[in-house]
Amino acid sequence: MRRLGVFNFVTLNGFFQGAMGDISWHRHGAEENAYAVESLEGGGILLFGRVTYELMASYWPTPMAAQNDPIVAEGMNRAQKIVFSRTMKSVDWNNTRLIKDNMVEEIGRMKQHSGNDMVILGSGSIVTQCAQAGLIDEYQIMVDPVILGRGTTIFGGINHKVDLKLTATRVFKSGVALLSYQPMEK
Repeated sequence: MRRLGVFNFVTLNGFFQGAMGDISWHRHGAEENAYAVESLEGGGILLFGRVTYELMASYWPTPMAAQNDPIVAEGMNRAQKIVFSRTMKSVDWNNTRLIKDNMVEEIGRMKQHSGNDMVILGSGSIVTQCAQAGLIDEYQIMVDPVILGRGTTIFGGINHKVDLKLTATRVFKSGVALLSYQPMEK
């Protein structure tokens, strides 16, 4: 069976996006970049919502990404990707499939099959819906040492408690802390 993980970065006060979707506050230095490369080597399936997909697809397939960050760009472009959107008509980033309906049910079905694990990047709405449905096996949250006045919380809209246990920590020189959690057994 496949596992479903979440990878996201948040501010100290829990925002994964600042006002107007801003993520420029995230500190992504050499160590964080090496971690991204390491994570992409696993060959997992990347899951996005429309907004995150559009952000990623506007950068990673470009010559600028290949020049600025060739290893991560290659991994992002090579990775299998699924975007969930009811409004998009098509996707054009290579190795990307569009799923328009029944996201939670579809992810549940995909978890039942063998193959590469899946990870949700960004996409707060998808994270919230999958957390609600008990589908997430691991949460990897990079906490940036910054506080924003306004933004969007990663778990906005969740309506019940999800108990987690801390499974790993890693602190980067930038002050960013990576916290890994798994749902507690019921």
